[in-house]
Amino acid sequence: MWVVPEKEIAGLMTPEAAFDAVEAVFASMASGDAYNFPVVREAIGHEDALYGFKGGFDRKGANLGLKAGGYWPNNQKHGLINHQSTVFLFDPDTGRVAAAVGGNLLTALRTAAASAVSIKHLAPAGAKVLGMIGAGHQSAFQMRAAAGVHGFEKVIGWNPHPEMLGRLADTAADLGLPFEAVDLDRLGAEADVIISITSAFDPLLMDGHVTGPTHIAAMGTDTKGKQELDPALIARARLFTDEVAQSLSIGEFQHAAAQKTISDSDVIAIGRVITGNHEGRGNAEVTIFDGTGVGLQDLAVAGAVVELARQQGKAIEVEI
Repeated sequence: MWVVPEKEIAGLMTPEAAFDAVEAVFASMASGDAYNFPVVREAIGHEDALYGFKGGFDRKGANLGLKAGGYWPNNQKHGLINHQSTVFLFDPDTGRVAAAVGGNLLTALRTAAASAVSIKHLAPAGAKVLGMIGAGHQSAFQMRAAAGVHGFEKVIGWNPHPEMLGRLADTAADLGLPFEAVDLDRLGAEADVIISITSAFDPLLMDGHVTGPTHIAAMGTDTKGKQELDPALIARARLFTDEVAQSLSIGEFQHAAAQKTISDSDVIAIGRVITGNHEGRGNAEVTIFDGTGVGLQDLAVAGAVVELARQQGKAIEVEI
């Protein structure tokens, strides 16, 4: 089997490569060539940790496996980040383990790639202003990925803790883009594309905030009760996601579904747009992509990084 350590990922996997891998696997899901397995996620009763598995099989990409890991909120005392994961790939022809890949940076890259895929396919024509809701660790990955697929001219941002907005300003500066901190009223009115990346359990972006043609990527933590967007905003938008069932159960669309203002048939798999089986934005004023994060995304970027690591001599081969 091949081992690609976490320390090697930054020098191997680029946002562009992550984008290509995620776009391809979304298309495979839509065409029936790939499917996700049921997610297991448990509080283990130790160190307040949440641990779980996400997996699947992509026949077209020949990726079979799972990502194991979760959230350890007390990791600071160990000098580690809170999110820890490893991706395991298996040979779909024999069942033998094929690779173990550090999954921490890959998770950040694949999450950002998913929102970038939605922006490429669903952003309104002539979009110039990118709005960012949230300024945590993932926000920088999100902004960089968005700027990589669309020519934004300005970034505006809001965060519940304003002292953290420096991360957005610094990232925008690195990208050569002006940045301005604004309130949510202005952000909803001025941004053509909005990325929401928070762990909120109450709506932040309200229906009345959003005016004019807008695309929203709701990328915050997905679990029972999570909520970043007003259900009334969701009810009037054209809705897209990575996996419909997951979006309606633990994703951004769960509350509108519970209120019965939307139904399963209102939510469209983004892969259908990629493959040309859905028109995408069409004449909709507001589109929303709910990125819930699926195991196939992890397998896609892990498979790509293993190939890069082998080509560059950075993969370690071990016998088991």
